[in-house]
Amino acid sequence: MDLEKLWQSALGEMEVQLSRANFATWLKNSRIVDKRDGTLIISLPNNFAKEWVENKYNKNILGAVRNFDPSTKNLEFVVHSTAVLEPKTQKITTGDFQRFENKINLDFKIDPETNLNSRYTLKSFVVGSSNELAFAAANAIIDEIGTKYNPFFVYGGVGLGKTHLIQGIGNEVKARYGGKLRPRYVTSEKFTSDVIWGIKNKRMEDVKRRYRDCDLLIIDDIQFVGGKRATEEEFFYTFNALHELNKQIIISSDRPPQSLPTLEERLRSRFEAGLTADIGFPEYEMRVAIIKSKLLEQDRNLSEEVIDLIARKVKKNVREIEGVLNKILFYREAKRIDLNPKEVEEIIRKTVKDFSHRVSEDQIIKAVSDFYNISVEEMTGRVRKKEIVEPRQVAMFLIREILEMSYPHIGEKMGRDHTTAIHAVEKISREINQNSSLSQKMNLIKELVFKE
Repeated sequence: MDLEKLWQSALGEMEVQLSRANFATWLKNSRIVDKRDGTLIISLPNNFAKEWVENKYNKNILGAVRNFDPSTKNLEFVVHSTAVLEPKTQKITTGDFQRFENKINLDFKIDPETNLNSRYTLKSFVVGSSNELAFAAANAIIDEIGTKYNPFFVYGGVGLGKTHLIQGIGNEVKARYGGKLRPRYVTSEKFTSDVIWGIKNKRMEDVKRRYRDCDLLIIDDIQFVGGKRATEEEFFYTFNALHELNKQIIISSDRPPQSLPTLEERLRSRFEAGLTADIGFPEYEMRVAIIKSKLLEQDRNLSEEVIDLIARKVKKNVREIEGVLNKILFYREAKRIDLNPKEVEEIIRKTVKDFSHRVSEDQIIKAVSDFYNISVEEMTGRVRKKEIVEPRQVAMFLIREILEMSYPHIGEKMGRDHTTAIHAVEKISREINQNSSLSQKMNLIKELVFKE
């Protein structure tokens, strides 16, 4: 088997499992070196990346590789170039971090000045009913940067295109306004690590200057900032400093501001003061358009029958569609013949995990309690507080929908009788089709339920 093709296919699976930021940081610049006695040797650009991937992603990568090549038994990680930064032996300076970041960015088509990935453009963003409001807002913001819809808060589940959209705005601003406006993109994870570095090295002024000296600040996955006091405080002051000068702020999250219980109220209220838009699950026509767009990017093609099959079977998110598509293309090239629909369906079946058989009532209840930031005891107990009613009804609905449990069983599990369970399921069933906010919450809770 072609080792390069094997590795690219395994990376396709890892890209589905990891966030865009983590995949780009740790695996995008990896390559395969050799295979000896069932051990696959993988090279990474520096010791820091080697240690991180070895400790955190070894099992995931081995599983991805074995999906394509069961003869691989172990992985070995090596360094293929001298590290720019060796934290264990060198004194850390701002310049070191910048050079280290720049070296990674050159390989990922990431602009070191803005941290934007050039592959994310608004032209390549597929628009459908599930994201048209967010897309329209993005274009309006570009026309009137800093004065319309500021801040802009976009939310949705994993792999639905939030990062693509918000980085697309940054790239469009950079292209349209040239050097007149300076965008900067950062993940909340990177913002947090910069704050920690600034505090540890008494260089917070450098951190402040970096994030306040821009005209457009884009921060991805803000939910991970919640509960980190120093990071929240610094982001609060950065937000205020930029907003007072009419600098544009764009934020993404996996849920709306009011559903971020770990975030300080003063930050939530500022997010809600601008425009909030959601990105939902893509409908069938949009999934077809996404598949065709991805094929065009790679200069590949598939029959309409196969495209239809993928679109009908893979419904969860864009990242999952990409993973299935990569695997189908890999098998087609490996076999050097077109796959028939039955073979395609088998690949999809193996790739798209059917989680329902592994989910329990306790997992569903825990996911709901985590989402609403209440305890399991409150939700299943005799408490009748107003803020407990919706979570309890949502849990009953999901137990019925996902596990198809009987009403008496659901009632018993939730500390209620079967008539209460019937009422809860029927109420949520009605409201989910009329209330887009509840529908979005349900999708996000399902993400938590099915999360590995």
